[in-house]
Amino acid sequence: MKKIPIKPKQLSGREEAGEEAKLEIDHEGNIISSHDWLPPEFHHEAMEDEAEKTETEHRGPSKAGGSSKEDHIPSDFGRLKKLLEKEVGLNQSFDIVFREMVFGGHKTGIFYYNGFAKDTVLTMILDRMSAAEIHSRTLEGDITKSPVSHQVTGGKGQDAVQLFMDAIIPHIQVKETDKLSEVIDNVSMGASGFFFEGSNTAIIVDAKSFPVRTTEEPDLERVVRGARDGFVETLLTNVTLVRRRIRDPKLKLEMLRAGRRTHTDICLAYIDDICDPALVESIRDKIQKVEVDGLPLAEKQLEEAIVGKSWNPYPMVRYSERPDIVSVHLLEGHVAVFVDTSPSVIILPTTFFHHVQHAEEYRQTPTVGTYLRWVRFIGIAASIFLLPLWFLLVTSPELKPAGLEFLGPQKTARLPLLAQFLIAELGIDLMRMAAVHTPSPLATAMGLVAAILVGDVAVKSGLFVNEVILYLAIAAVGTFATPSYELSLANRLSRLGLLVLAAVFKVPGVVIGFTAMLVYLTTRRSYNAPYMWPFIPFNFKALNEIIVRRPFMARKNRMSLTQTTDNTRQPKS
Repeated sequence: MKKIPIKPKQLSGREEAGEEAKLEIDHEGNIISSHDWLPPEFHHEAMEDEAEKTETEHRGPSKAGGSSKEDHIPSDFGRLKKLLEKEVGLNQSFDIVFREMVFGGHKTGIFYYNGFAKDTVLTMILDRMSAAEIHSRTLEGDITKSPVSHQVTGGKGQDAVQLFMDAIIPHIQVKETDKLSEVIDNVSMGASGFFFEGSNTAIIVDAKSFPVRTTEEPDLERVVRGARDGFVETLLTNVTLVRRRIRDPKLKLEMLRAGRRTHTDICLAYIDDICDPALVESIRDKIQKVEVDGLPLAEKQLEEAIVGKSWNPYPMVRYSERPDIVSVHLLEGHVAVFVDTSPSVIILPTTFFHHVQHAEEYRQTPTVGTYLRWVRFIGIAASIFLLPLWFLLVTSPELKPAGLEFLGPQKTARLPLLAQFLIAELGIDLMRMAAVHTPSPLATAMGLVAAILVGDVAVKSGLFVNEVILYLAIAAVGTFATPSYELSLANRLSRLGLLVLAAVFKVPGVVIGFTAMLVYLTTRRSYNAPYMWPFIPFNFKALNEIIVRRPFMARKNRMSLTQTTDNTRQPKS
C-alpha cells in the first residue's frame, strides 16, 4: 500500500491548473502559506457509509466497565449533532455553537459556548488549520517529513486527529479524548471541542475566557498600609495571587468538583511539608462526599456541607478576601479552600481568636500593633457585655460599686428599658441592612434620616432615654470594629440573649448565660481544633502571641494548633 506523506513544498502561486496545492511547513512546525487551496467535494452518502465502517472498526468488541454507547463519540456528524441536541440542547440554547468547517481536506466541527470562547486563541488556531492539507495514509504509515516525528496508528480519521494534535494546533492546554461526556464537561467549563468526521476521537482545547473583575482591595479587610489586591470571582486568578506570594514547589493546589448540575470547581491549597496530612485528607473526603444538585452560592453552601449540620451562630471557618492573609495561614499549616465564582476563601481549621485579629496590626510596629489589638479586644468585649451589665446595674442599684452611682437614667421614659433596648437593636439592624441596599449617592441622606429624624426625635418625644442610645451606640461601634463580619453577627445575638436573661433572672441569668455560652464554645471543634484554643485548653505561649503582637523575627516556631509536620518558622539563633 502506498504511503503519502505531507510534503513541505515551496509554492510560488504559479502552479499549473492540474497541480494540487501543498501545505508549506518550516522545520519548527509553523505553517508558512498555502496557495490555491480549496476544500474537496464531499459526497454525503459515501461519507456516511465510510463513517459507519470506521466507527465499527474503532469501537471493537465491548468491554466490561467500558464507556457506554451514549458516551461514545460518533464518527458521523449527523449522529453527533443529534447526541448534542439530546445532551446539551444544541439548536435550543442560543449560546451553544457547533460550527462545521473544512480544514486540510477534513470536515471539522467546533463545539463551544459562545460566552466562554476566547476569540484570539480560536482565531489563531483556525488560521493555522485553514492552511492545512492532510493526505490519506495507511494504518501503518508514518509521517517521516512532518515537523513532529510520531507513528500514526489509526485510520484516516484518527490520522487527522493525530496530526492536528501534534503539528497544527498551537496551544499548550490540549488533550485528546474518546468520551463525549468529557468533551461536554470541559466545554461547559469554557474549553472548545474539535471533532473530525470519520474519527471517534475529539480534541479539547482550553481556550476559555470568563468575565472577570479587576483585583481590588476588599471592602471588609481594608488596611492603611499594605497590599491593595484582593480575590475576585475567578478561581485561576485567586490561586495565582497566592502562588505569587508563596513560590514554594511544595505548595499544592488540588482541583476538586462538587454539584451534579453546577460542576463547581473547588481548589484545595496547602503546603505539603508543613500541613498535617490527616487534616488535608479529612477536608478532601468531606468535599468529595458532597452530593447536591449544585453550589450556586459557592463558599457558604460548601461550608455548611463540610462543617456539618448545626445551629451554632459562631463561625467555624474563617473567610478572607486578601491573598496575604491566606498566604500567612498556609505558612502556619492551615488549609485554604478556593471556590470558583467566589472572592472569599475558606481557611481551616479556625478558632475564636482567629476572628479577632486584623491585618492592620501586622502592618504597624509591634508596640502599635499590640495597642490596636487591645483596643479591638475592648471593643469586641463591649459589644457583648456592655448593655447587659449596664441594664443589670440600673435595675439592681445595690450592685453599683462606689463611684458609679451616677450610672442610670436621670429620668424615666414611656417605654420600659428592655423594650427600649430591643427596639433600638432592631433599628440598628434595619439601618445596617438599609445601608447595604441603598445606592451610594443616597447613603449619606439615609444616615442623616436615621441619626437626626429617628434618634433625636425618639429621645425628645420621651420614648427613649439618652443613656440607652449612648450605650447602644458604643456597643454598635464595638460590633463594627470586629474584624470578622460573621463573628460580629454572632456576638450581636449573644448580647441580645444576655440582655433578656439580665431582665428576667437578674444576676443569676447573666452568670448562667455567660457560663453556658463559654461551655458551648469550648465544646466546639473546627476539624479537630478546639474552638477556644489557646484559652481552653490553655496554652500560655500561644495565648501570649494572641494578646501581644510579637516582633516578626522573635517568632521562631509555628503554633501547635494545626499539628504541622514542620513547626520551625526560622532557625533559632
